[in-house]
Amino acid sequence: MILVDWQIKDRINRGFIEVDPYDEHLIQPNSLDIRLGDHFIWYEQGDEIIDPYSNVSVKSNTREIKADSIVLEPGKFLLAETYEVIRLPDNVVASIEGKSSIARLGVELHQTGGWIDAGFRGSITLEMCNVNQRPVRVYAMMPIGQIVFYTTERAEKPYNLKADAKYMDQRQATLSKYHENPKSELKGI
Repeated sequence: MILVDWQIKDRINRGFIEVDPYDEHLIQPNSLDIRLGDHFIWYEQGDEIIDPYSNVSVKSNTREIKADSIVLEPGKFLLAETYEVIRLPDNVVASIEGKSSIARLGVELHQTGGWIDAGFRGSITLEMCNVNQRPVRVYAMMPIGQIVFYTTERAEKPYNLKADAKYMDQRQATLSKYHENPKSELKGI
């Protein structure tokens, strides 16, 4: 079941869902608007192959800044953080979706990483891309997306109890930590 406005307020006010900082004015009928933070990281242009199993490869040829705004050039991909930090209980999952007004400018908020597991705690890393023909400026603190909350049965092992919870307590745009997965899963290739 998707939580509606009064349910979102209730669960935040009673501490079941934590949003820090919390601004009640950001609650929409079926979601909570989320604002863009001020930390951005991206890959510089180059021919070097990124190997997801190599931490050195994932971190090489990147640039990061803290800024009040950034211009997304056409075709540019970058990681950004949400201003809000959230904590989900073991019976609420969430997804982050773009706001239609931002999407109409050609800005995609996430590529495929829009799912937030029960038990997650931290800021959300956004996977932003500009598919417009023109550059688009985005600003820290602007509502950039919306979180939709879903109630579920209680997870047996929520994200915060998983030994391999790679992104627990992240507090800025975070590069892939895929290299922490065992390469043994590639059997048969």
